[in-house]
Amino acid sequence: MFETINMKILLPELILICTGLAVILLDLVLRKKETVAFIGVAGALLSAYYNFSLMSLGWSGAVFQNMFVLDGYSSFFKLIFYISLIITIFISLNYIKTERVSSGEYYSLLLFSASGMMIMAGAADFMVLYLGIELMSLSLYILAGIMRERRTSNEAAIKYFFLGAFSSAFLLFGISLTYGLTGTTSIIEVAEALNRLGPAGRNITLIAVIFFVTAFGFKVALVPFHMWAPDVYEGAPTSVTAFMSTGPKAAAFAVMGRVLFYAFGALQLQWSAIIEPLSIVTIAVGSILALSQTNIKRMLAYSAIAHAGYASIGFLPGTQEAFAAMINYLMIYIIVNLGAFAVVVIMRREGIMGEELSDYSGLAKKNPLVAFLMLIFMFSLTGIPPLAGFIGKFYIFMGAVEAGYTKLVIAAVIFSAVSAFFYLRVVVYMYMKEAAEPSVLIVPHSVKLVLAFTSIMAILLGIFPSVLLDFARASLLG
Repeated sequence: MFETINMKILLPELILICTGLAVILLDLVLRKKETVAFIGVAGALLSAYYNFSLMSLGWSGAVFQNMFVLDGYSSFFKLIFYISLIITIFISLNYIKTERVSSGEYYSLLLFSASGMMIMAGAADFMVLYLGIELMSLSLYILAGIMRERRTSNEAAIKYFFLGAFSSAFLLFGISLTYGLTGTTSIIEVAEALNRLGPAGRNITLIAVIFFVTAFGFKVALVPFHMWAPDVYEGAPTSVTAFMSTGPKAAAFAVMGRVLFYAFGALQLQWSAIIEPLSIVTIAVGSILALSQTNIKRMLAYSAIAHAGYASIGFLPGTQEAFAAMINYLMIYIIVNLGAFAVVVIMRREGIMGEELSDYSGLAKKNPLVAFLMLIFMFSLTGIPPLAGFIGKFYIFMGAVEAGYTKLVIAAVIFSAVSAFFYLRVVVYMYMKEAAEPSVLIVPHSVKLVLAFTSIMAILLGIFPSVLLDFARASLLG
């Protein structure tokens, strides 16, 4: 029989899952399909309330025989997931009408995927971690191909599924090898077992670490495991692309941090040596290939690849300060990226896909406010002060320099300057090119809320950087 405390700590995840099931059923009887979206938002807010209430009441800890944990680390990432989920629902309200996507299926899959991310963030055992990854991934595979009549959407789903299966295989190889060496699947017990292994045992364990880095590399799109991202981002519905480029990426970094720091902390020098070349190659490939893109979703896909490289630099020093800078960077990137995708979503109108750079020509004349907000998002992604993107990169780079990775940081700064070209090219189209057609851009109220929130946060987190960074530091201690 489950103890009461077990179910209480798992309550935030259960609320999201139950809300997803309710959305499927209520979609069959409700005439106003937007209602299920607001039910999804209500479920996410209720889940968030219970999660942070449990933390404030001191209910944090490990349950289910130490297989699942509620702590500050998981709660910080859950906040990212809640933001990603709620913003995606808001930007989807009008978009899925235009694309004629079934509301019940769509919103329930978003909720199931978010619940999988939450399970990943709280996993203290490899088996629970795997279950969370599969719940998240299977939902995303379906969401990527949910526009069944569109060939590009079907292609995106198939590519995502097959490469995701490879990722799962590598993860299972790593888990099985770790279990064979240590006799346990508990992340904490693996760390204790490694301390008892001799040098020969640790060398074999390094093979398991390589499998784990490969598996997580697929999920966050590190080079050379990035090949799925551009095609999937372009082919999936834009609102789904916004979601998969934010929440799932953060979830993968969450489990990557939990596994590397908590399970394989004794091998920090070895796995840092693996991640270092991956991070700089990822930044280089993402930045260079984005230069030639004329489709803004593909451009943002390569941008997401580059940002995964920047974020992974936070692993290298192996310190709590550097790791706090990394999760601070993830929060900033996700907020700003969602704002950029919100603009891409409203560019989709009847008969206009709104995905080509040419579609943004003259946007400053059609809707000056939307163009200005897009400018803020592009500047922030570039890393131009005083916006939040600059602060995120600054703390990441500072931690790496203090740990002796000066050459890596210099290379990252150079490619950050390269990235300015493709971000600012969007600004050039909006402000310096004439519109091909004089159509009026209508912004739904739900998207206005998203644009207001993301743009304000992009500015405030740049002006008051210590607020979020202190929260990130505290999450690693609690």
